[in-house]
Amino acid sequence: MSSHNERTGLQPLTKSSFISKENGQLREPWKKYTEQKNSIVGFLGSQLSSEALRRYKVRVDIMKKSSHYMDVMWKDLSFGDQNYMTTSTMFHLIDPWKFQRMKKIGTTQVKIKLYLLEEFYKEIKHGKEQLETILRTYDMATFTSEWESIRERLAHVTKVLSDFNSVLIPGKLHTKHRLISDMGHTKIPHIRLAVNIKMPVVFDKKESYSFQQSAMLKWYIEGQSTLHPSEQFEVRYKLITPTTLEEGSQFGTITASSFSIEIGNLLPEKSYEFTIKRAETYCLVYGFWNDTIILKTKPFPTDHVDYFKKPAAVLCRY
Repeated sequence: MSSHNERTGLQPLTKSSFISKENGQLREPWKKYTEQKNSIVGFLGSQLSSEALRRYKVRVDIMKKSSHYMDVMWKDLSFGDQNYMTTSTMFHLIDPWKFQRMKKIGTTQVKIKLYLLEEFYKEIKHGKEQLETILRTYDMATFTSEWESIRERLAHVTKVLSDFNSVLIPGKLHTKHRLISDMGHTKIPHIRLAVNIKMPVVFDKKESYSFQQSAMLKWYIEGQSTLHPSEQFEVRYKLITPTTLEEGSQFGTITASSFSIEIGNLLPEKSYEFTIKRAETYCLVYGFWNDTIILKTKPFPTDHVDYFKKPAAVLCRY
């Protein structure tokens, strides 16, 4: 809290601030004023500090860049003599049209969540600015007379923070109709749907580089091992500003089952744009973001320098 107070110039009032010079007794109006003011200073220093707002912004950005999927869960199954089903069996039983309809609802839910997160973040920033302005400009008389209004603003920002955090929690989807058509006398499994997220796929810019006619690309997912991925990735590449027919054919899409790939048959001394994202699956409801880097291939050597030992640097990443 101290670092926040030093930056904003908002210091808590202490007991010595309101000791009466006449009799050394605490004056109640001043005591109440300082307690109320210090509560706001404390709130700003903990929940609305610059570091806290940075974390909130990071959470919004991660949600926008993440892949959002429909999770299908079932329980209390009684299918013939079995007490379980494989995922493939379950999807075989689900009505495809109804499932696509629920995916559209899931997509809408994600878009609404992302919109709300952006709006809540703006409100949080605005609330911080309002409270800081009050502490800087209100004297004791104004602060005391406007306390109810100030308290309402404080309560509003607190609620917005709570709403912001609740939106980050994956939500369930409620189905009005059964996803599995009538199975006669067989008991229909109880199915629940939810939209969950997977962290963004990001290029490792320190380990991605180019040679004369190829590029080595590496990527990762925050908090996940890069040894044995359980999913596939889609890598796209293209030559930037081609000027000939040969250069115009320098593009492509490659599916990778690991966290790295080498792309060959590139032209020397040219800039290429590379993008990475998860390969689309049947349950994907929202995931438009791609991570992108630009690499320039090396020229053919004109002397005895071994260019293959010196990978080119990443020119751009966004």
